Amino acid sequence: VQLQASGGGLVQAGDSLKLSCVVSGRPISSYLMAWFRQAPGKEQEFVAAVTWTTSSQYYADFAKGRFTISRDNAKNTVYLQMNSLKPEDAAVYYCNADGRSRGYNNYWGQGTHVTVSS
Repeated sequence: VQLQASGGGLVQAGDSLKLSCVVSGRPISSYLMAWFRQAPGKEQEFVAAVTWTTSSQYYADFAKGRFTISRDNAKNTVYLQMNSLKPEDAAVYYCNADGRSRGYNNYWGQGTHVTVSS
């Protein structure tokens, strides 16, 4: 299983970005899909997750109301729509596919950089 994240870039505060994570090797319906991030000098932190059915989404407090996670099982892709970006949102964003509850492994993408200028 491979995860390919994209969509990062340099934006100004208040702008939006949409990250994508394409999963290959197994249907994403087998996994709990999530986004994490890591800023320079800080520990990795959870951003958002979506369960196998899109009826359940989970967000870190800083992401609530600004970020939206979604998944397209037909495209084997998970998205993170980020609105009203702040300089403190700058980080490397990682896609995660966690299949451990179904007997599969836990996988990480390579990360995509998000830079937010004030």
